[in-house]
Amino acid sequence: MDVIFSSSQALLDAHSGITSHVGFIWQQTRTPLVVQFLRIILYVCLALSFMLFVERLYMGIIIAFVKLFRRKPEKKYKWEPLKGDLELANYSYPMVLVQIPMCNEKEVYQLSIGAACNLSWPANRIFIQVLDDSTDPTIKVLVEQECRRWASKGVNIKYEIRDNRKGYKAGALREGMKHSYVKLCSHVAIFDADFQPEPDFLERSIPFLVHNPEIGLVQARWEFVNADECLMTKMQEMSFGYHFTVEQEVGSTAHAFFGFNGTAGVWRMSALNEAGGWKDRTTVEDMDLAVRAGLNGWKFIYVDDLKVKSELPSTFRAYRNQQHRWSCGPANLFRKMAMEIATNKKVSVWKKFYLIYSFFFVRKIIAHVVTFILYCVVIPATIFIPEVQVPTWGTIYIPTAITLLNILGSARSMQLVVYWILFENVMSLHRTKATFIGLFESERVNEWIVTEKLGDALKTKKGSKTLKKLQFRVGERVHVLELFVGLYLLFCGWYDYSFGRNRFYVYLLLQAMAFFVVGFGYVGVFVPNS
Repeated sequence: MDVIFSSSQALLDAHSGITSHVGFIWQQTRTPLVVQFLRIILYVCLALSFMLFVERLYMGIIIAFVKLFRRKPEKKYKWEPLKGDLELANYSYPMVLVQIPMCNEKEVYQLSIGAACNLSWPANRIFIQVLDDSTDPTIKVLVEQECRRWASKGVNIKYEIRDNRKGYKAGALREGMKHSYVKLCSHVAIFDADFQPEPDFLERSIPFLVHNPEIGLVQARWEFVNADECLMTKMQEMSFGYHFTVEQEVGSTAHAFFGFNGTAGVWRMSALNEAGGWKDRTTVEDMDLAVRAGLNGWKFIYVDDLKVKSELPSTFRAYRNQQHRWSCGPANLFRKMAMEIATNKKVSVWKKFYLIYSFFFVRKIIAHVVTFILYCVVIPATIFIPEVQVPTWGTIYIPTAITLLNILGSARSMQLVVYWILFENVMSLHRTKATFIGLFESERVNEWIVTEKLGDALKTKKGSKTLKKLQFRVGERVHVLELFVGLYLLFCGWYDYSFGRNRFYVYLLLQAMAFFVVGFGYVGVFVPNS
């Protein structure tokens, strides 16, 4: 017994010694290292947050000017409806190519093809080009049959496929440009597979290009047919509302430049070719083309009241994959083009500054990184380091102002602003990770996953009462990274409530709950594998 007691006492003494040693090391390194490091990170994040606020305020002032004086594109640029002449076989209309790239779009291919074929434009002055990259032979057959059906009605529609998917969407569009009939076209309209333009789309957009030779691109606004499908789609609509109502409008009005959205737009063929055509070096081939064309001096127009119906991602997996591509791609493009922009001789210094600082650095880098690092990492960490004080303007005034400016384009969803803030902070985790992947060109930099569209499939699956609907694999709904951050915020919130003086625990506990909701897959529409 004495031996056992002695051994136990020795273990306790050893444990006490280790604990004391660790505590001593912590006390010695806490102030000179941990406190100073956290303080530096905090100051950097606050500075970046202030830069983001200034950018949002600048755009808010411009958009207020646009709305107050009703500065529509029709007032700034010449716009007159095109008039046909039957005697000249409508040759006064320019020849237009309509491209519809798609890949395994079983649920929506009929919608986009049907909408494109119903565009109001002389039949002898338009080519509809369906670029099918589907890997499923069954879907390929269906798409080809749909094209033949419209061709039998007299529509000038071409069904084009290729042997591989090199370059993904950019590769398909580039291959589509190589066909002989494309050389007859002076303009090209592009619609993704879930987009449904109204019949008058070309009649309203092409005149800008015909009457204003300096214009290279006309971009329409997206309108969402499933915005009210679930809370996640409503919050996506809020984010897109700001993007179109403010970012695109300000870019068009103040700089005649903005990022092409990849669809629902019309390019002047000469502007596209002069810029070097489609390149697949990043996952944002549309932005890449827009920047190169902008550096060549071409002007862009955004028409807010020209709307094209489309579909928002309904499942969290689809939305997360889309956001990865849209965050990683711009950061990677910035890495590749920063010096090219800086040394360009064709545009003004002001435009180069706008591109590098405002368009790329603030909106595509800072906006993602500072949201997650400041509000989900640094501020929670200050709970344990009371020597590091976060100023009130950094926790209340600046975030409130940025939020109010962000929801300018989403008046109908103002009641969801708290949910939107919490959800955007969760998504900032993925956007920040994707941004760093793009900046440092790590393994997933060129990952391309086609955004899943459900169309009417969700209604079909909801109506199907099978046991399979109750079954799912854990990996399909549980997201470990979100749960890990949620646990961190929960611990910070509990510690602040129990021992802290900052009173951040209300925000921290709500934000932790948001991470848990997403982490356990209770966001968006869940469609089980059949």
